Amino acid sequence: QVQLVESGGGLVQPGGSLRLSCAASFSIRAYAMGWYRQAPGKQRELVAVITSGASTIYADSVKGRFTISRDNAKNMVSLQMASLKPEDTAVYYCSADFRIWGQGTQVTVSS
Repeated sequence: QVQLVESGGGLVQPGGSLRLSCAASFSIRAYAMGWYRQAPGKQRELVAVITSGASTIYADSVKGRFTISRDNAKNMVSLQMASLKPEDTAVYYCSADFRIWGQGTQVTVSS
């Protein structure tokens, strides 16, 4: 079964850090892998993408704070988030090629 499972979300104070992980049940080697987020009442938006060649793209709102990485041997993608802000609060989703999606993990940034 083709599946993506996110983990690592939680409650963190402003300025804090979190690391999200996405485990795939299939080989991700040929896929562009991305993280997206959706805040209440807002559309889902791109956070970061890492291509099969390991090139990265970031939303302007997270540049310099978030880092996406991939481990093809383990079929995992990670999102290291630092200097978190309340506006980063959202459900974060992992995606393969924009068409295979995980169930999401909640990130809440609040004091």
